[in-house]
Amino acid sequence: MADATTTVADLKTAMAEFVRARDWEQFHSPKNLSMSLAVEAAELMEHFLWMDNAESQIGNFDAAAKHAIGEEMADVACLLLAMSNATGIDLSEAISAKLIKNTVKYPAERYQGRYRIAKEDNH
Repeated sequence: MADATTTVADLKTAMAEFVRARDWEQFHSPKNLSMSLAVEAAELMEHFLWMDNAESQIGNFDAAAKHAIGEEMADVACLLLAMSNATGIDLSEAISAKLIKNTVKYPAERYQGRYRIAKEDNH
């Protein structure tokens, strides 16, 4: 599987089959999945702890560290896919809707190169 050729549906199906084969549906409540997602996100963040922005660029990591970071990213993604399966929320629709909402909330002409608007600009 690769980003350019794998659909979200393919990944959701693969995750559902993995969970089903282990009879883990019984544990995959939204509460448990959201908590697991937070734990895995923290494990991903741990790779960048105490680094400044320049140090945290992926080009600064050796192959083993990149592999470990990729595994943590996969853990986060797998839990998000499992949450989508467990809740019936269409992940593609949710992402598309959120991007539309954020496009309106953060118009490029006002937020280009900025992460927030100064108070005096926000009137």
